Amino acid sequence: MGYKYSRDDILAAAVDASIAEGVGSLTFGRLAKRLGINDRTIVYYFPNKDALILAVTEVHSARLQALLASAFDHPASGHRELAQRAWPILATNEAAPVFRVFFELIGLGLRGESPYDVIVPAAFEAWLDWIMPLVNVPDDRRRAEGEAALALLDGLLLLRQIRGPEAPSARARQLGVSIGPTNPM
Repeated sequence: MGYKYSRDDILAAAVDASIAEGVGSLTFGRLAKRLGINDRTIVYYFPNKDALILAVTEVHSARLQALLASAFDHPASGHRELAQRAWPILATNEAAPVFRVFFELIGLGLRGESPYDVIVPAAFEAWLDWIMPLVNVPDDRRRAEGEAALALLDGLLLLRQIRGPEAPSARARQLGVSIGPTNPM
């Protein structure tokens, strides 16, 4: 009897495929071919593409949150400090492919494509829920500070993806954020 793939094996291959080929290209057929299995095996663990894409998004998010954990041993005083502490971790070779996936997800969601149109707003809210406790501000300002941190970091990361690793530094200074040097893409 041949090797039986577990849910974790299939999900790991889907995550790798999302980085290598793009999340929009992820299908049961392509993933099955990549693994050398029948696509019905994938359906056993992921009943539809929506479930697979959601699981891939959650893995990428969890990996980034694990990377960021070291930067937040105590809450930041606001969105600028949060961005300063997160930037050296996010603007790395390790994180760059994940942000390409996230930016692709956002683009597909903004075009109204399913399941991205549902996954992207939910992922944003999940990130916001994760970030809000990391900012030490009054409760009535916590959401605004979390959104400002996401806007600042995502904008700088998008600029890094488009213009290269040096571009965000000058723009960050214009926004009143001091970010250190980062690894090239």
